[in-house]
Amino acid sequence: MCNGLATSPSSLNQRISDDNKIYESPQELRRAIREKRFISTTNGHCKGKIQCNLVVLPEKDAVDFLLFCQKNKQACPLIEVLDVGSYTPKLTTKTLHSDCATSTHSINSNSESNNEEYESLADLRTDLPQYKIYKHGKLVKETDDVIDFWPKDSVAFLIGCSFTIDAALIENGIHLRTVEQKTNVPMYNTSIPCTPVGKFKGNMVVSMKPIKVTDIAKEVLITSRYPHAHGEPVCIGHPESIGIDSKKLMEPDYGDPVEVKEDELPVFHCCGVTPQNVLLNCPDLDLVITHSPGCMFVTDLDSNTPP
Repeated sequence: MCNGLATSPSSLNQRISDDNKIYESPQELRRAIREKRFISTTNGHCKGKIQCNLVVLPEKDAVDFLLFCQKNKQACPLIEVLDVGSYTPKLTTKTLHSDCATSTHSINSNSESNNEEYESLADLRTDLPQYKIYKHGKLVKETDDVIDFWPKDSVAFLIGCSFTIDAALIENGIHLRTVEQKTNVPMYNTSIPCTPVGKFKGNMVVSMKPIKVTDIAKEVLITSRYPHAHGEPVCIGHPESIGIDSKKLMEPDYGDPVEVKEDELPVFHCCGVTPQNVLLNCPDLDLVITHSPGCMFVTDLDSNTPP
């Protein structure tokens, strides 16, 4: 593991859910996360739902970051951009009219609502299993909620994640070893440069799936239908062509290692950890909050119906 971004496998996989269940309902999973009953990778949970990476940064830098995402759509496909200071997503989660909300759907009763007429069934400060906090381009803290750190003058970005596609791959007979083993996916820094915008510049991060050679064409066809979840692969086999040492595939920069068997090839997709890699090149950013790799915000949206 390198550069301080990697999520320790032991810190996540040893703290799963209170009953080790596989969650199907996004609302139930988010509630378990909020109540600290689930701190693990969201890989393999809520199949068929859109999962998102999170980036929260100062309002003054939001326009440039928005342009960065637009110019690097495959690495950073935008799902939702929240209002300034808001932590309650409107497009990606179901909502209740405020006078109909019950204790079952309560989020944080002691916190102020950022919405005028409804309560969201989600809170980005508490509903991801683990967060990273950066100051001046350096990782300073990893935590399971950011209630005490959320800046009022910030803008939150939800960015698509390849976990969104897992159900479609599995339904079409493609085995995903990390889902079967309940581990995080391996992720690697690459030599592929992102298109820079202002202070935001750096190289792409990719995730890797071992796919049987006979399933490669099917995998490409299926994933290409999900541009909001990074779409088709950027590389199939030959990791050296994107700056990854093939002898170190079992030493990912983030996430957990996974075996590539003799009848398989490593298939690399763009990864939403890319912004975290880019943030390391931004020493003048006062405070940035992101998800920890593999610890996504799970939305209520079906995987094939982005907002």
